[in-house]
Amino acid sequence: MQPLKERLTVVMKNLKAYLVQFSGLKIGKHQFEYQLDNSFFGHFNFEDFNSVDVKVNLILEKKSNMLELNFKHKGIVNVPCDITNEPFDLPIKGKLRLIVNFGESFNDENEELLILPHGEFQLDVSQYIYEMIVLSVPAKRIHPGVKDGTLKTDVLNKLDELSPRLDKEEGEDKNIDPRWEDLKKLLTDK
Repeated sequence: MQPLKERLTVVMKNLKAYLVQFSGLKIGKHQFEYQLDNSFFGHFNFEDFNSVDVKVNLILEKKSNMLELNFKHKGIVNVPCDITNEPFDLPIKGKLRLIVNFGESFNDENEELLILPHGEFQLDVSQYIYEMIVLSVPAKRIHPGVKDGTLKTDVLNKLDELSPRLDKEEGEDKNIDPRWEDLKKLLTDK
């Protein structure tokens, strides 16, 4: 295994494309594009995605005393289904707006405002891109075949087999806990 210093050097070299040097830019709008794959998320030790194909568009507007960054992303991440564990392509998209001001010291406590020390000449946008994409993935990831009923797997068959049986005539669960029945009586015994 490589020493930590060597690994960090490799990571920094690979993420160098995400260092935006704004000091040499003219006042106005500037566009940056990034095409992301699994290697980008590997730098953050994030392994929830099987594969990634996401395009990020960054519009940086340089003003005389501040920067305005508008990120947009759109693409596909391949993730396992939370119900069946079957991998599927999940389309994602999102956007993020960041204002960069200059002050005495670095401050990133506000998620929409970043304060950079006077004299800074570049900004690493990799962390913002990473967070924007990870947060655009839904907390519950369900295969589209599960939602529309077209996916047929052993896992779904077993789940159907183990789910509580419904009484067709009454539309109620046959395995109701008797304590719930007693509670229902309290509502009707007024």
